[in-house]
Amino acid sequence: MKYYYVYILASKRDGTLYIGVTNDLLRRVYEHKNSLVDGFTKKYSVNILVYFEQTTDVYSAIVREKCIKKWNRLWKRRLIEKENPEWKDLSLEL
Repeated sequence: MKYYYVYILASKRDGTLYIGVTNDLLRRVYEHKNSLVDGFTKKYSVNILVYFEQTTDVYSAIVREKCIKKWNRLWKRRLIEKENPEWKDLSLEL
Protein backbone atom coordinates (compact mmCIF):
# COMPACT_ATOMS: atom_id res chain seq x y z
CA MET A 1 0.00 0.00 0.00
CA LYS A 2 1.27 3.46 -0.91
CA TYR A 3 1.28 6.23 1.69
CA TYR A 4 1.32 9.99 1.34
CA TYR A 5 2.35 12.49 3.99
CA VAL A 6 1.46 16.07 4.79
CA TYR A 7 4.23 17.48 6.94
CA ILE A 8 5.29 20.63 8.72
CA LEU A 9 8.90 21.69 9.15
CA ALA A 10 10.12 24.47 11.44
CA SER A 11 13.34 26.43 11.71
CA LYS A 12 13.07 26.31 15.53
CA ARG A 13 10.34 26.24 18.16
CA ASP A 14 7.68 28.71 17.01
CA GLY A 15 9.96 29.70 14.11
CA THR A 16 9.48 29.80 10.37
CA LEU A 17 7.14 27.05 9.11
CA TYR A 18 6.96 25.08 5.88
CA ILE A 19 4.08 22.79 4.88
CA GLY A 20 4.65 20.11 2.26
CA VAL A 21 3.36 16.84 0.85
CA THR A 22 5.37 13.77 -0.19
CA ASN A 23 5.10 10.05 -0.85
CA ASP A 24 8.41 9.35 0.93
CA LEU A 25 8.73 11.23 4.21
CA LEU A 26 12.18 9.90 5.14
CA ARG A 27 13.68 10.88 1.78
CA ARG A 28 12.02 14.29 1.78
CA VAL A 29 13.12 15.17 5.31
CA TYR A 30 16.66 14.02 4.44
CA GLU A 31 16.62 16.37 1.44
CA HIS A 32 15.47 19.29 3.62
CA LYS A 33 18.00 18.58 6.39
CA ASN A 34 20.88 18.36 3.94
CA SER A 35 19.83 21.39 1.84
CA LEU A 36 19.72 19.26 -1.31
CA VAL A 37 16.92 21.29 -2.91
CA ASP A 38 17.18 25.02 -3.49
CA GLY A 39 14.25 27.04 -2.26
CA PHE A 40 12.44 28.28 0.81
CA THR A 41 13.57 25.62 3.30
CA LYS A 42 17.22 25.94 2.30
CA LYS A 43 17.12 29.75 2.34
CA TYR A 44 15.52 29.94 5.80
CA SER A 45 17.06 26.78 7.38
CA VAL A 46 13.67 25.15 7.90
CA ASN A 47 14.49 21.50 8.56
CA ILE A 48 12.96 20.28 11.84
CA LEU A 49 10.06 17.88 11.30
CA VAL A 50 7.48 18.97 13.89
CA TYR A 51 4.28 17.42 12.50
CA PHE A 52 3.07 14.93 9.92
CA GLU A 53 -0.07 13.11 8.86
CA GLN A 54 -0.29 9.92 6.79
CA THR A 55 -2.95 8.90 4.28
CA THR A 56 -3.34 6.41 1.45
CA ASP A 57 -5.09 8.92 -0.82
CA VAL A 58 -2.86 11.32 -2.73
CA TYR A 59 -5.77 13.65 -3.52
CA SER A 60 -6.71 14.06 0.15
CA ALA A 61 -3.04 14.70 1.03
CA ILE A 62 -2.81 17.50 -1.53
CA VAL A 63 -6.11 19.03 -0.42
CA ARG A 64 -5.04 18.86 3.24
CA GLU A 65 -1.68 20.52 2.46
CA LYS A 66 -3.40 23.38 0.64
CA CYS A 67 -5.89 23.76 3.47
CA ILE A 68 -3.22 23.95 6.20
CA LYS A 69 -1.20 26.44 4.14
CA LYS A 70 -4.18 28.82 4.22
CA TRP A 71 -4.54 28.62 8.01
CA ASN A 72 -3.35 31.44 10.21
CA ARG A 73 -0.24 30.90 12.31
CA LEU A 74 -2.14 30.25 15.55
CA TRP A 75 -4.09 27.36 14.01
CA LYS A 76 -0.85 25.84 12.67
CA ARG A 77 0.79 26.16 16.11
CA ARG A 78 -2.20 24.48 17.74
CA LEU A 79 -2.06 21.61 15.23
CA ILE A 80 1.65 21.07 15.95
CA GLU A 81 1.35 21.43 19.72
CA LYS A 82 -1.61 19.05 19.97
CA GLU A 83 0.66 16.18 18.86
CA ASN A 84 4.11 17.62 19.60
CA PRO A 85 3.92 20.18 22.44
CA GLU A 86 7.70 20.40 22.80
CA TRP A 87 8.33 20.85 19.06
CA LYS A 88 10.68 17.84 19.03
CA ASP A 89 12.31 16.80 15.77
CA LEU A 90 10.08 13.86 14.85
CA SER A 91 12.47 12.72 12.14
CA LEU A 92 14.71 11.32 14.88
CA GLU A 93 11.94 8.84 15.74
CA LEU A 94 11.13 7.66 12.20
